[in-house]
Amino acid sequence: MLMRFKDAPEPHQPGMVPPGAENKVMHTSLRIGNTTVLASDGRCTGQPSFQGFCLSLTVPTDVEAERLFDALGDGGQVQMPLTKTFFSSRFGMVADRFGVPWMIVVEP
Repeated sequence: MLMRFKDAPEPHQPGMVPPGAENKVMHTSLRIGNTTVLASDGRCTGQPSFQGFCLSLTVPTDVEAERLFDALGDGGQVQMPLTKTFFSSRFGMVADRFGVPWMIVVEP
């Protein structure tokens, strides 16, 4: 589900949506397995800054790790190439095109 501020069923309160933010995300939900992740552009002010955390994806195969790593790295920046480690057949770190940091690991 994705709803932009301009798609809200009721008019916004004055000052709730800054000018030019009509296309920002008011609510979105994403299902990952049995988990639902909710997100929003919130009040739409300032510049995004993704610091102090990493999201991690654990996958069952090397092939899936490589597919996700390549997709997340498209337009992003590789921080640690996908490689074999002592704890996984593949592990790597990449920031996506929005600057969100990801760790990809193949389950043992």
